[in-house]
Amino acid sequence: MHSFVMKEGNITVLGEKTKFVGSLEFSDNLVITGNFKGDISSTGNLKIDKTGECEVSKISVDSALVAGKITGDIEAASKIEIVSGAVVKGDISAARLRIDDNVEFHGQVTMLETPPEVDIFSVTAEEYKLACLKQKN
Repeated sequence: MHSFVMKEGNITVLGEKTKFVGSLEFSDNLVITGNFKGDISSTGNLKIDKTGECEVSKISVDSALVAGKITGDIEAASKIEIVSGAVVKGDISAARLRIDDNVEFHGQVTMLETPPEVDIFSVTAEEYKLACLKQKN
C-alpha cells in the first residue's frame, strides 16, 4: 500500500501502446503506462505504472510513484515512492523516499532538506528553532 496521491487537476495518461521520445513539461499529473525516452520536468506528480518503461537523463517532479522501470536520474521536491516489482537504475534525490521490498535499485540516494514552512522574518529565533526541530521529527 502506498501513500502517493495525485494532486488536484488534470491527469494525462501515456497508454501502454504509446511510445514517446522527447521532452515533457507539465504542471498537473502524468501517468506513464507505455514507453518514454527523453526528459521530464514538472511541478506536478508523476506515476510510472507497472507496464511503464522510461529511459531518461533526468526526471524532475514534485512527487513520483514508480511501479515500472526507470533508467536515469529522478529528482522530487516532495517525495518518491518505489513499489514492489519496480526497477530503478539511476540516482535519486528527494525530500522523502519510500522503497518497498522486492525492488531492484542501482544508484545513489541524496536526501534533500526542505526548510520549515515558517517565515524566518516574522518569528523569533527560538520559534524558528522549534519549527526546525518539529520538521526533523
